[in-house]
Amino acid sequence: MKLSQYTYAFSPELLAKYPVENRDESRLMVVNRKNGKIEHRIFKEVIDYFGADDIFILNNTKVFPARLYGNKEKTGAEIEIFLLRELNHDLKLWDVLVDPARKIRIGNKLYFGDDDLLVAEVIDNTTSRGRTLRFLFDGTHEQFKEALYKMGETPLPKWVREKVEPEDEERYQTIYARHEGAVAAPTAGMHFSKHLLKRMEIKGINRAEITLHVGLGNFRTVDVEDLTKHKMDSGSRFPRMPPMRSTPPNVAEKRSSPWAQP
Repeated sequence: MKLSQYTYAFSPELLAKYPVENRDESRLMVVNRKNGKIEHRIFKEVIDYFGADDIFILNNTKVFPARLYGNKEKTGAEIEIFLLRELNHDLKLWDVLVDPARKIRIGNKLYFGDDDLLVAEVIDNTTSRGRTLRFLFDGTHEQFKEALYKMGETPLPKWVREKVEPEDEERYQTIYARHEGAVAAPTAGMHFSKHLLKRMEIKGINRAEITLHVGLGNFRTVDVEDLTKHKMDSGSRFPRMPPMRSTPPNVAEKRSSPWAQP
């Protein structure tokens, strides 16, 4: 399979910059696999297609404020850091993406916040844009994380909007998000509202949860024409599912995103 097979024309004005006011009123496209018929519905009507023998598997990962802006030592050049995952709790080591990457080398120090509250040293190169940072901070790990997250912002994709707004902290998150660790939201789940989940419960539709933290693979561009040569990255999965019935129910898959409505 070739990358060029996926080329298509796209008009940027069709990309929604904001989600609808009510989560469950986003658009839903239903494809009948038997005859190919396409229906255009509203997401809260997804309940019409499922019953008591079905189960929805929800990803309860929680997005953290992963994007930081700081300055490089000596030159003062502005740099953007995208936190991916914490590598070592005690040493405050983090796997990150940097931009512009070509100017950030091993040994460089980066400064963040008012009065340079946080300082980080680059100790390794991991990919063309990837670096390992060691944060230098006097205080407990809890105080460090508090300072780090206070300076960070919601990692809203820049192809949606360049500037993050206050409401993005809530809307770029599912209503059942509980286990922090994702740098991107499981966007299909953003459509579920408390009211819709309650209606599903009343109808007898089953629900279970897993935790899958989205990592670097979500941001790695495909640079090869032969897709079999593209390197895939793993996420972090932590199963948290109740015992299943002896006869496994049908699994309801969902594919959609409030950030990509026309």
